[in-house]
Amino acid sequence: MTNFVHLTNKTEYSLSEGAITINRIAELCESFKMPAVGITDTNNMFGALEFSDKVSGYGVQPLIGCNIKINIPPEFKLDLTELENKYFFLNLFAKNLNGYQNLLELSSLCYTKYSTNNALNLSDIYNKKNGLIVLTGGRNNLVEPMLNSGKELYANQFIKNLKEQFNDNLYIEIQRLGNSKKKNENALLNLAYDHLLPLVATNEVYFESPEYYEAHDALSCIEKKQFVSQQDRYRFSDQHYFKSINEMEILFHDLPEALSNTIEISKRCSYRPEIKNPILPVFIKGTENSEKDLLRKISNEGLEKRVIQALKMKKIENEDEANQLRDEYQKRLDSELDIIINMKYEGYFLIVADFIKWAKNNNIPVGPGRGSGAGSLVAWCLEITDLDPIHFGLIFERFLNPERVSLPDFDIDFCRDRRDEVLNYVYEKYGKDHVAQIITFGKLQARAVLRDIGRVLGIPYGQVDYLTKLIPFDPSRQLSLQEYIDDEPKLTEEANKNPKIKKLLSIALKLEGLKRHASIHAAGVVISKDIIYKDVPLYSDPDTNIFLTQFDMKWVENAGLVKFDFLGLKTLTLINNCVELVKRYK
Repeated sequence: MTNFVHLTNKTEYSLSEGAITINRIAELCESFKMPAVGITDTNNMFGALEFSDKVSGYGVQPLIGCNIKINIPPEFKLDLTELENKYFFLNLFAKNLNGYQNLLELSSLCYTKYSTNNALNLSDIYNKKNGLIVLTGGRNNLVEPMLNSGKELYANQFIKNLKEQFNDNLYIEIQRLGNSKKKNENALLNLAYDHLLPLVATNEVYFESPEYYEAHDALSCIEKKQFVSQQDRYRFSDQHYFKSINEMEILFHDLPEALSNTIEISKRCSYRPEIKNPILPVFIKGTENSEKDLLRKISNEGLEKRVIQALKMKKIENEDEANQLRDEYQKRLDSELDIIINMKYEGYFLIVADFIKWAKNNNIPVGPGRGSGAGSLVAWCLEITDLDPIHFGLIFERFLNPERVSLPDFDIDFCRDRRDEVLNYVYEKYGKDHVAQIITFGKLQARAVLRDIGRVLGIPYGQVDYLTKLIPFDPSRQLSLQEYIDDEPKLTEEANKNPKIKKLLSIALKLEGLKRHASIHAAGVVISKDIIYKDVPLYSDPDTNIFLTQFDMKWVENAGLVKFDFLGLKTLTLINNCVELVKRYK
């Protein structure tokens, strides 16, 4: 039986802060025989569903949490000018489904309600406290600044307030990371005993082992645009690694109850998010058959128009031939409609047809269709595509096949300059709480990681530039940095000649592939049946303030949301501009 599990882990989704992947955490848990493990990324839940799925795949219980940023209440009268941060953090864990949904909403509020500083007020936490377990925070907690400022009364008041709100769901968090002051620990212990609160031992993991400390230090310098050699900068302790149970037992030998309470918390957290089947958004509200009847009606109306076009194109005037052609199209249409309706995808087709129709009615250029979606006669009749699948011999089953259940996926091209108008229409029609664009994450790839690490190590630009040029830029054949080193002997030669280059390559190999920043996916948009943050937390892009899902394209679909592709194509813009010029000057 184990006496400890790691609760507070910063994965690579704590962007430019955590230097350990979800897969590696799962592997370490298996190696150390830890039955459970937590995730508490800084102010986000980017990796919550991925963590739940991958960790549970190793037979380890995932504990879904978040390290939430909170404004320091003015009533505590701290001198904010003396503090490194004007905020503090609490670690929140979901005990059950209600707690998980509250955590999703709180994480979303950080970006949708407080886009300026992404920090909640304590009242926000109190309003969504059901189903949550609270730890008083790691290195950025509020209690220690109050103790250091001689404000023990306020520290007591803060803990008292938390206990009134959370009762037996509150734990005093204790860490021993080599840079903790014994005075602060004693004060924390006294607070716990005075308020009859349990202690819990955490280690706030940022990297996997002591060998990764130097790499993690360089990573933190990349984010803060600092040099590793700078003396006047914050440095993490070298103890922020994924320690074994034995190491934690030695470290907390005098507080065994703080270790065993990690097991108690894991037993109290009985919920984990799981992969869901897609939940299609509603196009029209009404009876169960409303959307089915509407799809059949407008598809058949569209077929009549399209068949007339086909007859003209084929120059068929004979009535028997015309009827034969109509029968062929009608049979194909009825077959496709039966498949679509049996798979319950009628709403998807109606939604896509609706915003394409709006775009065309507003003179926004739309592509004729491409990919497997061009094989759908229903799509042609709804004017989603402009390609006759029967004439061109395209098959519907490549797009949608009942024997291989997968979501339909139209790749829709819009004029790049007017794509946002179509998105605004969708936002207005379905509501801003039901529509969001999808996040994507940039990674530290081979060339980029060399440049970044070279900069923070203070290696001259010319040397780093020479090394990166030894790595070919080929998007179609992206190899790992180790593979490039194996293929290019000059990289090894440079490392053997120069210790700084050797150090650069060593650090780069440890950091390569980690997620570095978040941005907006070029095309992906989700439209949800319910409010989005019921299933997926929201994020706000700092440059545009556009709301994004916190899960990327893969995991947003695994969470049950349906993706629509709105591609902004500059070729359509160019063609449209040419047409307008011809009209003007002909």
